[in-house]
Amino acid sequence: MCGILGVVSQTPANQLLYDGLQVLQHRGQDAAGIATLDGRTFHLHKGNGMVRDVFRTRNMRALAGNAGIAHVRYPTAGSAVDHNEAQPFYVNSPFGIVLGHNGNLTNTEELQKQLFADDLRHVNTNSDSEVLLNVFAHELQAKSKGMRLDAAAIFSAVSGVHQRCRGAYAVVAMIAGYGLVAFRDIYGIRPLVVGVNETATGDEYLVASESVALDTLGFKFLRDIAPGEAVFIDFDGKMHSKLCSDKAKLNSCIFEYVYFARPDSVIDGVSVYETRLYMGEFLGEKLKREWKDVKIDVVIPIPDSSRPSALQLANHLNISFREGFVKNRYIGRTFIMPGQAMRKKSVRQKLNAIGVEFKGKNVLLVDDSIVRGTTSREIVQMARDAGALKVYFASAAPPVRYPNVYGIDMPSRTELIATGRSDEEICFEIGADGVIYQDLADLKASVRKANPNIVDFDASCFDGKYITGDITAEYLDNVEARRNGEKAGKASDDDQMELNLAMSASSM
Repeated sequence: MCGILGVVSQTPANQLLYDGLQVLQHRGQDAAGIATLDGRTFHLHKGNGMVRDVFRTRNMRALAGNAGIAHVRYPTAGSAVDHNEAQPFYVNSPFGIVLGHNGNLTNTEELQKQLFADDLRHVNTNSDSEVLLNVFAHELQAKSKGMRLDAAAIFSAVSGVHQRCRGAYAVVAMIAGYGLVAFRDIYGIRPLVVGVNETATGDEYLVASESVALDTLGFKFLRDIAPGEAVFIDFDGKMHSKLCSDKAKLNSCIFEYVYFARPDSVIDGVSVYETRLYMGEFLGEKLKREWKDVKIDVVIPIPDSSRPSALQLANHLNISFREGFVKNRYIGRTFIMPGQAMRKKSVRQKLNAIGVEFKGKNVLLVDDSIVRGTTSREIVQMARDAGALKVYFASAAPPVRYPNVYGIDMPSRTELIATGRSDEEICFEIGADGVIYQDLADLKASVRKANPNIVDFDASCFDGKYITGDITAEYLDNVEARRNGEKAGKASDDDQMELNLAMSASSM
């Protein structure tokens, strides 16, 4: 998961981009980068670490110009934290272009071969984002025919990208001498919004992964960039847009609403906060149906993203809601920390129990999701150590049983606690007295309740339906083999059958 920004301003863009990255820091903590354009000269600084650590005063002063793009990153699909893969990326042919990307291409290897053999382009890293940049650059070269660019040629190039690239991608790019380009894949899996700030000297435009960046930087929300759509903002401050695919259909990632997005963001017309409240209501109804005889004294959220769901669940059941954990905000998000050992070690550094809220009580812990189970196991034990009599665990999301290949770092089936386990077995694994999950239908209903116009989603990590239509069990085996540093093998018949059944069932 990554966060991207792009701005065309009337004043220096460096501070805007830096402040915007701070707001989007939750989307990636491993690397950050900013590229600005001053006349026809790009200025680029990027590196590993948090935004506050990557940029110093001298770096900011060197980022001259009134337009730029920015990126925060964490590695996906098992890729290492390599400083060479920090974004934005740059190419100088056929035009000077910098690009930042949120998502994950699922046909990277095929594209790499095409770029080398057919397009005569060289890629320096293993990053799919650099591949995407070179595909875009090649399409610009083909559509411009060696002449100057215009909006029509840029939109035609984006159409070419849609035809060649599969997977999830929300993109911001800047073309020297022309302007800012932003586009989403044809399913709109990853979010992207555009806003405007009207000034006395002209309009300023900002593109961002989440609407909260617009709010914080003083831009008025215009709209979400549609699936398959491209937006081009020239350096005269004029915005052009076009739908660049006739196959576009919104299937936004439902996990954005569960976990990744900030609660104060609005994605595809859906308030993230409102959705999480509805998730609590639906989960409360399930508890009423299935846990009638379970005595619960207090509902305690696992900070922070589960708090709205836990609060609404408690209200729905008329049970006391209490804050039972204090969070150290200077520890990284455990879900996106590389390495199981580091993830486990960080839990008790990140959270500390308030003993008075647990001692002698039957507690219901509510988390946004249970992915690997490592954090859940540690938290259940913390509650017991604090004196809880019984510890029940509720997930505001359904069981995560399948890998995500569209930009979320959970590709290995062996790492997912719900894969191949029943609820009772999961309960045993995390040491709880009971576990209850949200139903997928109720999760979807929670989003639709916030915006009835939303029809379909990417819910692949829950239902195994990969909407790009190109994911096989063998593909997943290859991803996991690369992640584990092993030689990729052939998928078993059982794995392929399980995947096919999941895809068939979820498409009904």
